[in-house]
Amino acid sequence: MSRDTDQRISDVLHAIDRCTRYVGALDDGDADLVEMAEDAIERNLQIIGEAANHLPADTTDEHPEIAWPQIRGFRNILVHQYFGVDVDVVRDVVETYLPPLAGALRIHAVTE
Repeated sequence: MSRDTDQRISDVLHAIDRCTRYVGALDDGDADLVEMAEDAIERNLQIIGEAANHLPADTTDEHPEIAWPQIRGFRNILVHQYFGVDVDVVRDVVETYLPPLAGALRIHAVTE
């Protein structure tokens, strides 16, 4: 089943919300909870990258401030080079790069 642009934007926004909620668990003292949070965040970052990969050019072109190639590339790293993923990099992505992405896509969703 194919997903339209609005559905893909919704997928990204939901995955960003999950990442944002889960990132706090990375500081928990429970090693199992930390591991689950890492797995959940990485999975949602994969969803973001995959959905972004299928957004039409007119959508991504409206937001040149977003590093679209890096979003797609990070998804590939998470999937294909999973053994080299650094949790500090993942945290930085969630805390630094996902808020502007969410803002851009929320604006896009409102104007559509």
